[in-house]
Amino acid sequence: MGDPYILMLVALAILAIVDLVVGVSNDAVNFLNSAIGSKAIKVRNIMIIASVGVFFGAITSSGMMEVARKGIFNPNMFMFQDIMFIFMAVMITDILLLDIFNSLGMPTSTTVSIVFELLGAAVCISLIKISSNDSQSISDIWNYINHKKAVEIINGILLSVVVAFSVGAIVQFISRLIYSFNFEKRANYINALFGGFAITAITYFIIIKGMKGTPFYKDIKHLIEGNTLAIITGSFVVWSLISQALISFFKINILKLIIGVGTFSLAMAFSGNDLVNFVGVPIAAWNSYQAWEVSGVSADAFSMGILAKKVPSNVWLLLMAGAIMVVTLWTSSKAQNVIKTGIDLSRQGEGHEKFKPNPLSRVVVRAAMGINAGISAIVPAKTLAFVDSKFQKPVIELPKDKTYEMPAFDLVRAAVNLIVAGILISIATSMKLPLSTTYVTFMVAMGTSLADRAWGRESAVYRVAGVINVVGGWFLTAITAFVAAAIVAYLISWNMVMIPVMLLVVALLIGRNTLIHRKKSKEVKKQIHIERAELITINGVIEESADHIAEVATRVNKLYTNVVNDLANHDLNKLRKTDKHVGKLNDEIDGLKDGVFYFIKSLDDTSVQASRFYILVLGYLQDVAQSISYISRASFKHVNNNHKALKKGQLKDLKHIDNTLSKLLEDISSAFENRSFDNLEDIINEKKELLKDVSASIEKQVARIRTDETSPKNTTLYFSILIETQDLVSGLMSLLETYEEFHISTKNI
Repeated sequence: MGDPYILMLVALAILAIVDLVVGVSNDAVNFLNSAIGSKAIKVRNIMIIASVGVFFGAITSSGMMEVARKGIFNPNMFMFQDIMFIFMAVMITDILLLDIFNSLGMPTSTTVSIVFELLGAAVCISLIKISSNDSQSISDIWNYINHKKAVEIINGILLSVVVAFSVGAIVQFISRLIYSFNFEKRANYINALFGGFAITAITYFIIIKGMKGTPFYKDIKHLIEGNTLAIITGSFVVWSLISQALISFFKINILKLIIGVGTFSLAMAFSGNDLVNFVGVPIAAWNSYQAWEVSGVSADAFSMGILAKKVPSNVWLLLMAGAIMVVTLWTSSKAQNVIKTGIDLSRQGEGHEKFKPNPLSRVVVRAAMGINAGISAIVPAKTLAFVDSKFQKPVIELPKDKTYEMPAFDLVRAAVNLIVAGILISIATSMKLPLSTTYVTFMVAMGTSLADRAWGRESAVYRVAGVINVVGGWFLTAITAFVAAAIVAYLISWNMVMIPVMLLVVALLIGRNTLIHRKKSKEVKKQIHIERAELITINGVIEESADHIAEVATRVNKLYTNVVNDLANHDLNKLRKTDKHVGKLNDEIDGLKDGVFYFIKSLDDTSVQASRFYILVLGYLQDVAQSISYISRASFKHVNNNHKALKKGQLKDLKHIDNTLSKLLEDISSAFENRSFDNLEDIINEKKELLKDVSASIEKQVARIRTDETSPKNTTLYFSILIETQDLVSGLMSLLETYEEFHISTKNI
């Protein structure tokens, strides 16, 4: 009788492990962004600090255990079988949902996802029970669901988004007025007071957030409760004195210390209150099974009122969960992808923008510009000048022979991110207000970046679009979690055979997403991604542009051959894939052209003449990419519209041109990869034969039209390919001639 439920428990245990893995891959963004983005501490040391915080948080965890048992639904209204169905639906849905967000590189709230999954599954099972009971109506749903708690959680989410963003912006603005961007020049006592305030806030956060609810909190409860003000005041004095001593005698940068301690505290909060909570569902299922097994009552008749009682956490299970999280933290490539999204949206400098503008982001930016103009008209000019002086970024002089990757933001902003997030989370916890650490930490980071003028005219519309996408994704998480969990719960309750079916679906989808992610990662590592270096000399220009040309020649060679072959086979799917790769090449070259401003600024004084050459190279590369793009798009459109396939004679001529062009592109790629620039003249001479072949093909097609050609669409496509091939070759030759001229001129320098 108990066999199917034992198997369900085994499945829940496995799902819990997988859930921990996918969860930490997403929530790592909470506590790693500030430290990694500021480059305050070596990445290895950051990971060690975070790992200790995660492990400590797991040991002291007790957050969502009660939510899983009784926070969302009233357990006394459900039977053991109902509860098991709910828990299975929650775990299956949660893994799929988080894995999708991880694959997209989007941070989301693991707390919100599990809460709304519990709510969705519980509502579904409740409606099934009500429908089978003639004495109940739909209004009785509130007897099953703890709706007050659900509304409280939703309000907490909405409030946390607004408050975290606003408080983060205000505190960062004040901090920047105090420190400016030259925080190293501030008086030691200011740094000491700032350190005292910050570490006090973080210490209080650790005590309130980490200790409260643990089995041993009752032993120190009398020392903490009622003495909050005294603890905070005493901590501030002690930590300020310690900070002063560290600064004066040991020359320690107190901001780095704050970032290290803050990273530990947020990692601990994440583990203790967000991720370990996923263990709460299978543990609640295990507790339910233990109670039902000794009852002797059938699974569909045993009431689960026992879940309303508080059950102490199993320390060994928490230790195991902590170990899984730490291992995942070090090994998950998806976690790095999610972290990158948060850092990109808050970085101080310009760079590649992941998100595209949308109408709402444009409206928000225009409105903000209008508000800013209004404030500027009211505030005195001297005040504005004083504020502007505090936001002037220092010019960093770098050695001429070295490059340096600047941090996404400075130590002041990183420290404020951690302090404000810690304070808000501790205050909400002390007031027993539910919130998501993901929401708080992300919105604080966005608020501080806005106040720090990281969102300038050049980037604001992209950053705002990114925030809108992420925040919209959060609310989509809630809706999707509710609906998906309800559907899964219905399928399981309809027939228990759906459990292994759903588990198989989970395994297949996660396996598929993992393979796709690994494939993309390998492509990124293998492919020489076209990107601008930070500092360029004349030799650097030659080296970098040679890499660009070799890469473009290799990819255009492959793309042109693919188009010809796919066109011959009339293969629409392959043409579509080729067109996507062509679009990617164009985007990368466009990105290079967008960075010309920064390229010219990065040149040393002796290399300014290289700017004209570099701009010409990018222009010719863009011409080549646009030619292959037109050829690809025209071919795809032709096949997609179901027009007649090209004739054998046309395909034969195209294949001959492809072979000749392939040889030319291979020679170009080889010359630039090996830096064999003295052979460019021979390659330039190769173009004559290729252009003759193209001209001959055009003449053949003209002859066909006058004799047996009957398809105007074929003629249009064929001429388009030939003419664009001519333009492609001309672009390549102009590029080679320009490069040869520049190479010869630099030999004499």
